[in-house]
Amino acid sequence: MPTVRALLSEAPAGESRREAEILLGHVLGRDRAWLMSHDTDPLPPEPVARYRALWARRQAGEPVAYLTRRRGFWTLDLAVGPEVLIPRPETELLVETALGLIPTDAAWDLADLGTGSGAIALALASERPACRVVATDKSPGALAVAEANARDHGLANLRFVQGEWWAPLAGERFHLVVSNPPYVAEADPHLARGDLRFEPPTALASGPDGLDDLRRIIKAAPTHLHPGGHLLLEHGYDQGEAVRALLRTAGFSEVQTWRDLGGNERVTQGKWEG
Repeated sequence: MPTVRALLSEAPAGESRREAEILLGHVLGRDRAWLMSHDTDPLPPEPVARYRALWARRQAGEPVAYLTRRRGFWTLDLAVGPEVLIPRPETELLVETALGLIPTDAAWDLADLGTGSGAIALALASERPACRVVATDKSPGALAVAEANARDHGLANLRFVQGEWWAPLAGERFHLVVSNPPYVAEADPHLARGDLRFEPPTALASGPDGLDDLRRIIKAAPTHLHPGGHLLLEHGYDQGEAVRALLRTAGFSEVQTWRDLGGNERVTQGKWEG
């Protein structure tokens, strides 16, 4: 029977080794610290076979998050699956920026458009419990994942509605709206590489220049924002200038962009004066 150390040593050092640790820990129900302190323990055939099956799928390109069905985001451990986009670390900038605008004791109405796994909506609901959060998604499968995550974290100050962007929010207005919509150009070669091959295409690509959904969201936003309300959007590293122009053309003021940890323009905000 191979030991923990021997099994993990089959993966190359570096990021692959870290992924192997995640997958083996998932199979065994143990964390990394346990693996390191029990590295000479022999492992029975059944978990070894399960691990090697997962590792083979990872080598074929399947994302680790889909193999374990879990992903950490903000302070939350979330369920994920092929129905939803895998939450990225750079999207935490969207949450951080939103929280900087919401007073800690505010009872604001917030919306998250295209919620996917619910990552952004759940992070905001958990950090601002006095706020009322509504999250939309056109995919019933995505909403099922998001609703399960909300139940797992005991968050009762949010609700989920099915529909594309603003469609299920007719007549509603909000103090702050966030969205991480698809923003990759349809012909972008990255869509055929790496983890992106396994993620839902409709959560990634948006028209020839990647801006189609951003245009839709910005165009209709004024009818859904209170005077003084904010719209925050995640976008591609090279789309900041275009998104700022779209917001200004739509009548937004105080338009500004924040950069992610990689130094790329990632989140842009506009204020609706009404």
